[in-house]
Amino acid sequence: MSQLRVFVAGHRGMVGSAIVRQLEQRQNCEIITRNRYELDLTNQATVREFFQEESIDQVYLAAARVGGIHANNTYPSDFIYDNLMIEANVVQAAHEAGIQQLLFLGSSCIYPKFAEQPMKEEALLTGVLEPTNEPYAIAKIAGIKLCESFNRQYDRDYRSVMPTNLYGPNDNFHPENSHVIPALMRRFHEAVQEKAEEVVVWGSGKPKREFLHVNDMAAACLHVMNLDVQIYQAHTRPMLSHINVGTGEDCTIRDLAATIAKVTGFKGSLKFDSSKPDGAPRKLMNVSRIKALGWEASTPLESGLQETYSWFLKNQKVTRN
Repeated sequence: MSQLRVFVAGHRGMVGSAIVRQLEQRQNCEIITRNRYELDLTNQATVREFFQEESIDQVYLAAARVGGIHANNTYPSDFIYDNLMIEANVVQAAHEAGIQQLLFLGSSCIYPKFAEQPMKEEALLTGVLEPTNEPYAIAKIAGIKLCESFNRQYDRDYRSVMPTNLYGPNDNFHPENSHVIPALMRRFHEAVQEKAEEVVVWGSGKPKREFLHVNDMAAACLHVMNLDVQIYQAHTRPMLSHINVGTGEDCTIRDLAATIAKVTGFKGSLKFDSSKPDGAPRKLMNVSRIKALGWEASTPLESGLQETYSWFLKNQKVTRN
């Protein structure tokens, strides 16, 4: 069997690095990567030149500007511009280079704020988005429609997966710009180091969220990418080409915080700051479609958090501060 040349865009990020780890276990792959200094994905000319030179067979488009509620609220223009440029440049250049297979990674924030729970793929564009991350969500929706449009016009096989909230090794543990799990994990870790009696958690603690370990997400990406095209198309359609990826289970932020306190060894009390935004009241994915395609998550939340905390302890010097 000839080797596939596989480009993983965003290989240093949490999801991209997990995809690389999964690909490294396969014998038929030659993995192509470039960091942001070697290849600026927001620069159309350099992206086009890269694809014309590299003879790539498959593309995993995991590169993105990402962050939690605070980052999305603070840098909305960065989130919409960078993500639009990255996906437009990569998809267009892949098409021009004759690449037939591409997998685009979106986000569960594409769905309306008050979408019926659990959220089905059909909920896309049926209501108003959550305001705190609307620019990011619109960019991700554009990415889905970009892939759909190339499929319709040029008969490409560009697929999209929509992960729920992800966590795991190589996450961003910045105290303000990170997502909820790494932000809380760092906060509780520092509280243990400082022997603090209380940890403040942003929001009321009442919203419910679903969390997926990044290794499960990477496995799902490879599964969806390599499905037979007829099987894939039998579970999608031209104007609904994306597939949800999640666990199908959620928990309250209060329960999540209590679990992270347990994992980090924090024995103090929790205080919830209701002056901070909660975001959507609930975000649970309907994952019946990907289960029908033969994949489901395998990492329980608490054991996944324990693994992530172990990674954090070993890699504090390389996490983003």
